[in-house]
Amino acid sequence: MNIQELKAIVENMKPADLSLYYPQGDAAAFWSEAGSSEVLQASLSEIRAEARRLEGQPIPLLTYSLFTLFRQTGSRLEYERPYFERRRRLNTYVFLSLLEPENAAALEQLTDILWAICDEYTWCVPAHLPEKHEAAEINRHIDLFSSETGFTLSECLLLLGERLPLLLRSRIRSEVENRIFRPFLAHGPYFWETSTHNWAAVCAGSVGAAALLLVKDKDMLAEILLKTESSMNYYLQGFGADGACQEGLGYWNYGFGYFTYYSDLLRARSGGTLDWFKQEKVAQIARFQQQCFIDGSNVANFSDSVPRVRVHMGLSHYLADVYPDVLRPPSALRAPFTEDHCSRFAPALRNLIWTRAGEEKESWEAGSSYLPDAAWLVARHISAAGAFGFAAKGGHNDEPHNHNDLGQFILSGRGEIFAADLGSGEYTADYFGAGRYGYDCNGSQGHSVPIIDGQYQGAGREFQATVLYASAAEAKDELMLELARAYPVAGLQSLVRSLVWHKEELPRLELPRLELTDTYRYDGAPASWTERFVTWRRPEVREPGSVRLPGAAEGNGVEVTYNPQIVRPEITAHVYQDHYGQDKVWHSLDFQVLQPGAEGVLLFTFEFL
Repeated sequence: MNIQELKAIVENMKPADLSLYYPQGDAAAFWSEAGSSEVLQASLSEIRAEARRLEGQPIPLLTYSLFTLFRQTGSRLEYERPYFERRRRLNTYVFLSLLEPENAAALEQLTDILWAICDEYTWCVPAHLPEKHEAAEINRHIDLFSSETGFTLSECLLLLGERLPLLLRSRIRSEVENRIFRPFLAHGPYFWETSTHNWAAVCAGSVGAAALLLVKDKDMLAEILLKTESSMNYYLQGFGADGACQEGLGYWNYGFGYFTYYSDLLRARSGGTLDWFKQEKVAQIARFQQQCFIDGSNVANFSDSVPRVRVHMGLSHYLADVYPDVLRPPSALRAPFTEDHCSRFAPALRNLIWTRAGEEKESWEAGSSYLPDAAWLVARHISAAGAFGFAAKGGHNDEPHNHNDLGQFILSGRGEIFAADLGSGEYTADYFGAGRYGYDCNGSQGHSVPIIDGQYQGAGREFQATVLYASAAEAKDELMLELARAYPVAGLQSLVRSLVWHKEELPRLELPRLELTDTYRYDGAPASWTERFVTWRRPEVREPGSVRLPGAAEGNGVEVTYNPQIVRPEITAHVYQDHYGQDKVWHSLDFQVLQPGAEGVLLFTFEFL
């Protein structure tokens, strides 16, 4: 679409008013009725509890020493904690002011935090600023959080309207224009404008959404939308036809969430003339969430994702309304108001205005999916014994938020994870720098894949898996991968990993099992060969040929069987820092091949108890 076509559409756009948010009725009626809405009660209780927590607390300071700490140490948390605490404060007082229009104290707190955010030296976080920058360049830079802030303030203006003082309304408009709109048009292109991952959707989507709410100049709005639409095309190019988000479900929530928030406003203002939801790829991406869950809140958390995920009910219900085959998540998976440590306003608002009462199942139904573009196999098995999950992946080692994890698998049962993916660690400068694969959660040393001649998998597009066979079926799921190209080991000629997830009706309460076979050929013989399996549980050697991964309940767990004539188990405890900067213990269950030869067949069975 060219600028002339966009200008013609903009010329006929519907006004940016509250009907964009409350199509079923007026705003006052929605917030008045929200108090008695059963489906919103938990969220409203959490908002009010957060308001009580904030009583008497000052607005956190963003000091010079905190701002400069990242460049000195590479640590992000010290600055970002008070930065996001400010956003949490903003969210809380916006919603409280909407729920309780007579609450003058809440509105006063809201105006103070809005003014404080307008006062911030930059809306960017230090980790996202160019390494060398002049003060004058700071507010020309647009990152994830500055664009989100611009979108947030634009929504606050529309939602609160004249309840906000004229001076504050005027300042918000000025700050968003000077920090977001004008830099976007005059100082780009920014790297994320052509990115094929979440940055394109979040940054461009936030800028475009803010413009749809605030920009009165029709030519300026058309120019912003032209650039935004281009970035959304790039974002979608990051997905294959299978709709899988290789960054993980957390980044699906993030990137596709902001894609949806923008696309909803665009469709509404254009009267359906501009409608991303008509694209089949978008429909397929919308189905990704329901494919990712393997057991309760446990997910296939490949890449920089956390093992357990709560869902954004507003986004989920919206997509289920758009697409009949998108499932409404079980209500038990609702993300609490305070869960998002970044306190993003757009999803928090839509968790209130988009959540709908309706029928939903207590848990996800059973199902298996093979996602060929991502080379992910994801399965949920439901039996009389409970819910059990399995996931495995191929791909290559230059994926978005990449981990060196080709051949990695996850096992979960009755809500417990037995074969684990460590997921995302604490984000620091080094985490995204030269030291990335020294972190256990990123390098193959922290994944359930072989270690060959003491070598881990290599990083880069050339280190890849080839899918030899894949099937998602009722009785069993299978994934067979050639992994020789994943390793920088000259003598390795072939390494075929076969993963078969058996779900047939079995004795002992229909408990599933995984059969893993690694078959290799080597030029000569490797000096060493280690089959590594990663688990949160402390493994217990029961007898030769059997290791137990114990469950929380007596008698539950997973039994790993092997040939003691071929391999010997070793158990080691490790510590890494998780995404929230907390030390977390994981265990490696290493099977050392006793006499590695030119060929080998290594078989392991993981059976639930």
